[in-house]
Amino acid sequence: MAKRAAGQWGVLSLDELRACGLNKVAVGVRVRRGNLHRLYRGVYAVGHRNLTVEGQFLAAVKACGPDAVLSHYSAAALRELVRWDGRPFEITAPSAHSHPRIKAHRSTSIERVLVKGIPVTPKLRTVIDLADFEDEAIVKRALRQAKFTRAELEQLPARILDLGVVPTSSPLEDRVHDFIVRAGLEAPLVNAPYRLPTRTVIPDLYWPHLRLIVEVDSVEWHDDPLARRDDAARQAELEAAGERVLRVTSVDMRKPPLILARLRAAGVGDA
Repeated sequence: MAKRAAGQWGVLSLDELRACGLNKVAVGVRVRRGNLHRLYRGVYAVGHRNLTVEGQFLAAVKACGPDAVLSHYSAAALRELVRWDGRPFEITAPSAHSHPRIKAHRSTSIERVLVKGIPVTPKLRTVIDLADFEDEAIVKRALRQAKFTRAELEQLPARILDLGVVPTSSPLEDRVHDFIVRAGLEAPLVNAPYRLPTRTVIPDLYWPHLRLIVEVDSVEWHDDPLARRDDAARQAELEAAGERVLRVTSVDMRKPPLILARLRAAGVGDA
């Protein structure tokens, strides 16, 4: 039982426990002893309840039957296309299911692959499903993180492709880039490699003909002494190479007219 659970994020169904040689009575004994912990009807955690997110995902899938798959936002979180936020787990299955921690989607046509040993919708299907329920910002982040090939992109509906597939590396970069485009300004290169004499760096946004770089400083990646020191060193190298560097923070984004004025003053024209 322990060996089988180790390969399944510590989660086993009642059928899997029976396959390990335990009948219903033996399962009940182990539940009372604290060796098994009931998560859903017919689904148990082995040894303890302190499951990883992957274990929680798999438990929810098992609770909805052998043909169920993780889907929608949960599937995107498993694939690291979006950040997991603790909402109810989204599962697609042929039959209906009801549980406070599960948001069930019913379908008789289910696409299924394994990611980290968990049945989940394929990446294309995940993004398409996500677009049916989530707002534009979430879908765009997932779309950019997915890094689809050209052939895969051709399989996506136009309504999703119209959102844009710009390879930004953070939600704040998304916001700044989208603000620039929506303001009607010339779109920059995004995360294009730039070769300095001693190393190659990746400016966030870059207008080569203007020798202008915009670095987007999110709290997540830039609010510690080491990060700030590295930012300053990189900016000094870029300026020594003849580039101009503007920095934009989340606080700056509260004043869009000021950012627009800075960009226009730096020479960024209309698209």
